[in-house]
Amino acid sequence: MLTVDYERLVVEDDHKVLDLGCGFGRHAYESLRRGATVTACDMALPELQEVRATYAAMLEAGEVPDSAIVFACAGDATKLPFDDGSFDRIIASEVLEHIPDDDSALQELFRVLKPGGKIAITIPAYLPEKICWALSDEYHAPKEIGGHVRIYKKSELKAKMQSQGLEPIDYHRAHALHSPYWWLKCAVGPKNNDHPLVKTYLRFLTWDIVKQPWVTRILEKLLQPVLGKSAIIYAQKAATA
Repeated sequence: MLTVDYERLVVEDDHKVLDLGCGFGRHAYESLRRGATVTACDMALPELQEVRATYAAMLEAGEVPDSAIVFACAGDATKLPFDDGSFDRIIASEVLEHIPDDDSALQELFRVLKPGGKIAITIPAYLPEKICWALSDEYHAPKEIGGHVRIYKKSELKAKMQSQGLEPIDYHRAHALHSPYWWLKCAVGPKNNDHPLVKTYLRFLTWDIVKQPWVTRILEKLLQPVLGKSAIIYAQKAATA
């Protein structure tokens, strides 16, 4: 389940891509399928090990071109272990809301992006996130260790990106059908995965992701502007930077 729209980001086979906060690698895998050289960066070692193992399985199964390569790297977003201008494309999906010093992270993302390169930053959208915080203080920091430390407005993040030299060029929302799931989880307790309503809605989401029926695709498209759980901002670094 991708959050970033690759038709907007435009990842090509000669690109070097940084997937910051890669988790279990959903965007890294899509970048690999397009033939890119991918650096999957996260602070969690088990996730990085999973990314390496899945890449090996994909390569063996012929799901990615032989030219596609992935590097797994542990790193801090505010002190990235890469040279200036290392990447043609950067994906930072659901990362910045976890980082207290987000300005330093944006500064680092600008530094390691090549002049003319593009970045996609995804965050929890304002209204769905605001409802989650209102329903449960166990959903976010400080009670949730490592949880979300802020709620962004689109205009706020765009201004922060511009202040660091990243010029926003596109925007959309994603995962509208996921917002009610998180509201439900917050209402019954974020870690109460055994609640019957939570389990039922999760089965629905799993079915929707696997089957992708036309009726839910249309419904999600209609609901996206208001209920989209994720907000995605695409930006570019000036070619003369």
